[in-house]
Amino acid sequence: MKRFVVGISGASGMPLAVTLLRGLRAAARTLPGQPDLAGQSALSGGVQTHLVVSDAARQVLALESDLRAEDLLALADVVHDARDFGAPPSSGSWPHDGMVVCPCSMSTLAAIAHGTGSNLLHRAADVTLKERRPLVLVVRETPLSRVHLRNMLAAAEAGAVIMPPCPGFYARPASVQDILDHLAGRILDQIGVPNALAARWGEAAERE
Repeated sequence: MKRFVVGISGASGMPLAVTLLRGLRAAARTLPGQPDLAGQSALSGGVQTHLVVSDAARQVLALESDLRAEDLLALADVVHDARDFGAPPSSGSWPHDGMVVCPCSMSTLAAIAHGTGSNLLHRAADVTLKERRPLVLVVRETPLSRVHLRNMLAAAEAGAVIMPPCPGFYARPASVQDILDHLAGRILDQIGVPNALAARWGEAAERE
């Protein structure tokens, strides 16, 4: 079983976070279920998603979506309170296969880049870096200040993948959801989750 942590911070981009979680849920249905490291069967086939949502993210969700917080949380297998430092993702002794912070606010980026976290999301990302596991930061801000750019460089030097949600217009998206699907698929690529969400360069021409 593959086990991933998803952190959602208080930046704009909740529809992308929802699409990402749905992509992980779809992967759970298509990948074969295998016993986890403790010998237990996967909760959702071959992928298990652990979710940490900040308080600010809940506020942004209400602004950007008709979804309730309960609807968002229901997309994960396990939900951890962002204030709970006793939760498994806060320790390197708890194995997982990668973490995505989507969207990643600039304050969350700064906390991760400088190791000064104040909640479980920050701590889980810090642990992911120190254990040399994949960490993808879907940074969401524009324009970017020098402080933002320096923090991105610091996080990248520590091992994180800095992944701004830049649309791939070569796929000729016909809707906002097409753009979200492509972005979510590219994020899943970074953590090794097979998916059919992202349009692949050259494939459209081959189909034609």
